Amino acid sequence: MPRVNIEAERARLQMTKADMCRALGVTDKTYREYISGGTIPSPKLEKLREITGKSIDYLLGFVE
Repeated sequence: MPRVNIEAERARLQMTKADMCRALGVTDKTYREYISGGTIPSPKLEKLREITGKSIDYLLGFVE
């Protein structure tokens, strides 16, 4: 299941994909896997939460 909330938050923050990859410390390929529904390690989820200010449940699409 695509993780549209992560992409929406990236856009809201006016970050490029390259910016987000740098902030997370991952490659473009890994980031694409994350937003395509691949497993995101807990430390990266925490970093996404810090960057966006949104809950992990929201970022993963469990709540709106």
